[in-house]
Amino acid sequence: MRQTTIVKKELVDKKWYLIDAKNIPLGRLAAKVALILRGKNKPTFTPNVDMGDNVVIINAKLVLLTSKKDELKIYYHHTGYPGGLKKITAKDLREKHPTALVEKAIRGMLPHTKLGRKQFNNLYVYADEKHMQEAQKPEKIEVK
Repeated sequence: MRQTTIVKKELVDKKWYLIDAKNIPLGRLAAKVALILRGKNKPTFTPNVDMGDNVVIINAKLVLLTSKKDELKIYYHHTGYPGGLKKITAKDLREKHPTALVEKAIRGMLPHTKLGRKQFNNLYVYADEKHMQEAQKPEKIEVK
């Protein structure tokens, strides 16, 4: 007889992973990281528990956008005032906030609930090689 495993949040074993985003396509990177943040890579995945691991991404400013997405991809946001729709291209966003491209892509792949916001807090994105999570000894992962 099989039994479904329901894991409680106290029993979750969290690990630390390090991913180098240099020359990796943005969507491929975001899909892999969202999977790890949700915990879907574990055999004991439980949808209503934060089972995900902590992920540190370095070199976020060197992430790859294929074809002409640097000039053609546009990010919109609204200020809340009439006529307040603002837009910025991916190239300008990368110059202004180097980590924002990666963060926006990953946030969009997580659930838009309280649990998704909690899982997003397990993500640490840095624009260059230096990061502050060396004491946790993160395990390096290759994204193909």
